[in-house]
Amino acid sequence: MSSPKVLFGFHAVGVRLKTAPQSIIEIYYEPTRRDARMRQFIERAREAGARLIEADGLRIAKLAGSQGHQGVAARVEPVAQVRSLDELLEQLEADGVKNPLLLVLDGVTDPHNLGACLRVADGAGAHAVIAPKDHAVGINATVAKVASGAAETVPYFMVTNLARTLNELKERNIWVIGTSGDADKHLYQVDLKGAVALVLGAEGDGMRQLTRKTCDELVSIPMQGAVESLNVSVASGICLYEALRQRQA
Repeated sequence: MSSPKVLFGFHAVGVRLKTAPQSIIEIYYEPTRRDARMRQFIERAREAGARLIEADGLRIAKLAGSQGHQGVAARVEPVAQVRSLDELLEQLEADGVKNPLLLVLDGVTDPHNLGACLRVADGAGAHAVIAPKDHAVGINATVAKVASGAAETVPYFMVTNLARTLNELKERNIWVIGTSGDADKHLYQVDLKGAVALVLGAEGDGMRQLTRKTCDELVSIPMQGAVESLNVSVASGICLYEALRQRQA
């Protein structure tokens, strides 16, 4: 049995209240905060039958490991999710999803960037986010806070060998598209309506060489100004929402 973990912030705890209230062990909240947002949150927690505990900001910060807790933290049991990428892809196939949309992050080690990427992946309807074990950050409390609940809803798989995983995706007829500033083709010139894995590297360094070589094709995001690259979460949003736009057209 996995040990309990901590979620903090209105979004992260609110999503758990909405999606799996039975997994919440207890919620700590700051009683001195009496604004409308806190009142609404407490009302939702009571409706869900959650155990509420009053605590000062210092205790909540210690529990959360962060000052950005907004006066709310919860101890929760892990929610059962699909255990592997293969299991997810088999499940999607069984559910009739012919064209999965995947986000692959190579070398993203900043928890704020990962949290933002998970949030945009959730918003655009991506089916999973994939990262290598050795060059990535795992899901921690900061990631969950920045993700605003998306760490609970978007499967995040850390794989031992990213290049091998990309080749396995290709064997499943998933087109692997890498992003690179020096690519000849623009993002808006490729078809993203089929089964696609979009690969983004860390800001500055970009994708590792082996990852780049494993991609089916490379595309760039058009840059009109003086800066040469975008933050990885911004770039993820642009790519994923272009895929969503094409799929809804």
